Amino acid sequence: MSAPLRERARSSVSETRSLVFYARPMPIRPQPLLVVADVQRASRWYQQVLDAASGHGGDEYDQVLVDVDAPSGNGVAVWFETDDFDAVVRRSRDARAHVVTDVHVNPNAGHRELWLRDPDGYLVVFAEAT
Repeated sequence: MSAPLRERARSSVSETRSLVFYARPMPIRPQPLLVVADVQRASRWYQQVLDAASGHGGDEYDQVLVDVDAPSGNGVAVWFETDDFDAVVRRSRDARAHVVTDVHVNPNAGHRELWLRDPDGYLVVFAEAT
């Protein structure tokens, strides 16, 4: 990681609050991270809606524990925006990545996207920066 990127990551981490979801008892657990305005409020809401439990609690960070009986990758999408979309497409093809939806224009966003499945079943979307 470059020094400017490390510094940007450090500064953005200190300015945000995180809510992390852990699913159990899968060998690979999706752990989506949400940046929210009020961690405790968001945690209570997700706990109630998902019949989940808090695994940490706090003002800056919480873990929402959810029992999941689903394959890896279920319910999680990883989304990347890229300035060099064509290079990502080329590298994905070179890697023989599993294509879910080939290059297309998202009619709502008006940019090109490529949807892939990673080796663990996670949906990975690459979107062209607009």
